Amino acid sequence: MTPQHRIRADHDARTIVVYQAYSPAVAGPALRAKRFVPPFSFNRMTWIKPSFLWLMHRSNWAQKSGQERILAVRITRAGWEEALSQAVLTTADPSAVARAPVHVQWDPERSLRGTSLNHYSIQVGIGRGLIRTFAEEWVVDITDVTPTVQKIAALRQGGRSAQAQRLLPPERICPVPSAVAKRLGIDS
Repeated sequence: MTPQHRIRADHDARTIVVYQAYSPAVAGPALRAKRFVPPFSFNRMTWIKPSFLWLMHRSNWAQKSGQERILAVRITRAGWEEALSQAVLTTADPSAVARAPVHVQWDPERSLRGTSLNHYSIQVGIGRGLIRTFAEEWVVDITDVTPTVQKIAALRQGGRSAQAQRLLPPERICPVPSAVAKRLGIDS
């Protein structure tokens, strides 16, 4: 049986890339500062997604209002694992979810065409209590990948899927500590 819940990401020994979609008003200052600064909100949960194609589905390839800029946010693996160690599945008891500093949900992974695949992609919600730590300690780099997104989208729309596929970021299984994997339903 194929594992259903694995973290697939662009990562190395020290960092992992997560994706976020923002309006130009939030993305511009973040890119200039190479970290999140106002008008980024430090008062609400922020969701990070290691799956590029899942975020493309969610943002409609950077076409949704308020999601026109796609940022590749490179964070430390230590920060990533810290977030996961504090996470509660959104399907847990509602009182546990309400108290959790980090939320995790699993959504169907997407293909280049946007169709649901038979395995899941992790979404991680960093709560208000950890937002500053995320922004000030875990973020290593922020890159605007919107031009690449637009190029892939144009190739995809033009029926040139093979060319579009070659531009996708490399994502492979990203291991996590076994206790975290067990608690969050990550297949080994």
